[in-house]
Amino acid sequence: MLRKLFPGLMLLALTHGAVALDLADYRLVDLTHPYNKDTIYWPTSPSRFELENLASGDTPGGWFYAANTLCTPEHGGTHFDAPLHFSADGDAVQAVPLAQLVAPAVVIEVAAKASADADYQLTAEDVRAFESRHGQIAAGTIVLLRTGWSARWPNTKAYLGDDTQGDASRLSFPSYGADAARLLVEERGVVLLGVDTASIDPGRSQDFPVHRLAAARNVGGLENLTDLDQLPPTGFTIIALPMKIEGGSGAPVRTIALVPK
Repeated sequence: MLRKLFPGLMLLALTHGAVALDLADYRLVDLTHPYNKDTIYWPTSPSRFELENLASGDTPGGWFYAANTLCTPEHGGTHFDAPLHFSADGDAVQAVPLAQLVAPAVVIEVAAKASADADYQLTAEDVRAFESRHGQIAAGTIVLLRTGWSARWPNTKAYLGDDTQGDASRLSFPSYGADAARLLVEERGVVLLGVDTASIDPGRSQDFPVHRLAAARNVGGLENLTDLDQLPPTGFTIIALPMKIEGGSGAPVRTIALVPK
């Protein structure tokens, strides 16, 4: 019974200790690309991931010690878009409620359509077709869109459609369409939109309607996810905890899924 109720009880268990969670009952799936020299950033980003070694080796006292310093823009690699990213009144990273970051989730799959059309946009009809098979998406759900694009990582040109540094005008990759985002955010009341491409808006977008629609309802995004093909359409929980940057418009995020065995 606990397993059947798990998505609804997960946050209660983590925050109040009311339910014991046995992780042996779940398969843990890491949906996060590692940060390294190959990490993909938006083309207009002025910098990339940098890891500088400060120490690594044996100390005079006889024990090993290692430490680094790191630098990264907020928006690159597998990361979280806070509502502040596209709304002056939206929550910054540190203010986003945990209930939006730990929640039941669904995966809508459009890999075949995206393979045939690199600029494919999820439609409201796609969402309704998903719901006809799996039931209406409940308020408080995290929605993940699987396009299959993570297989192209870390080839920047294949992943973004263009690799011209400093120019984001010729990008090409699939994502959410505005009509689908409006249905999910305004009518269904979802709490996060995630995708295995570089943006919750499609690459050719120049005015970012999905970001703006989501941010207006204080809904954030998860971008550059991976391994969504390891998840079922429904019945699992997402834990997406970004680095808690005060005032941040985004942050690196380790995103995992808990899938009942």
